[in-house]
Amino acid sequence: MRPAPLLPVLMNRLRLKQLALVAALGEQRNLHRAAAAINVTQPTATKMLHDVELVFGFPLFERLPRGMQPTELGNEVVRFAVRLLADFDRFAQDLDGKRRGGYGQLVVGAIMGAAPDLVARAVADLKAKRPLLVVRLLGETSDEILDLLAERRIDLAVGRFSGPLQHNEFDFEPLANETLYVVARTGHPLGGVASVDLGDLGQLPWVVQPLTSPARQLLEQEFAQARMATPANLVEASSIFATLQLLQTSDAVAVLPESVVRDHLRAGLLCRLPLVIGTNLTGFGILTRKGEVLAGAAVEFVRALRQYAEAVQAAKG
Repeated sequence: MRPAPLLPVLMNRLRLKQLALVAALGEQRNLHRAAAAINVTQPTATKMLHDVELVFGFPLFERLPRGMQPTELGNEVVRFAVRLLADFDRFAQDLDGKRRGGYGQLVVGAIMGAAPDLVARAVADLKAKRPLLVVRLLGETSDEILDLLAERRIDLAVGRFSGPLQHNEFDFEPLANETLYVVARTGHPLGGVASVDLGDLGQLPWVVQPLTSPARQLLEQEFAQARMATPANLVEASSIFATLQLLQTSDAVAVLPESVVRDHLRAGLLCRLPLVIGTNLTGFGILTRKGEVLAGAAVEFVRALRQYAEAVQAAKG
């Protein structure tokens, strides 16, 4: 016999609170902590999990001696629950804001290299036209913002693909290329030298992005081409603020977008080392979920991004 269609069953029997438990369990991997996260008792959570597994007709989680982990199909349900709850939260916030007389919100993920020249200017334009619109900017690296985009926590992203199959999930519209500088604090021992190669920096401390970010992956390729190991003395930081602070208070070096360090170079807080790196870094652009139509505020924001990308390109060319 063929199994009955699942959609009518889910529509009639699945509850939002059950999905909240599934999402919490996917994150916590512990029933007690997941119950606390959604403000129910553990016995209630146990019954809810039993009920939701009956609804789906298969186990969602494997019970382990210490904790729980999603089954293969359970992972699919966890991802669905996270996306649905994020959509529901965004809808509730947006509706409540409009009910109170506001104009909704736009949530954008952006890599740090796009923020100064494109994103900040596009936000300023949008706020000039829609002063009561709430704009939120999240993320700093492409892997972070693509996770947010997949989880529906943001409306669109400005970044680049961080994995080989993400083109199946997201649409990409190129905007601009990033110029990367190797930088250190003003007064750094290598700040005044006429030339330097990557091998000269191997023994220095480094501040780098997480390995999941495209810029870090490119840096690792540069290390490999130079036949050198990844420097042992490093700090991983996705926060641009933390990176800049570490550079200014130590002898560490970092590879950062020109747009990010431009003001620090002009102010004499950082210096650029004479080394070209990152010429193979792919350009960044607008990332959206496939098959989705952007709302009015997002459309205006994208229009402004294109305008400023053209202006930046014209200034360079």
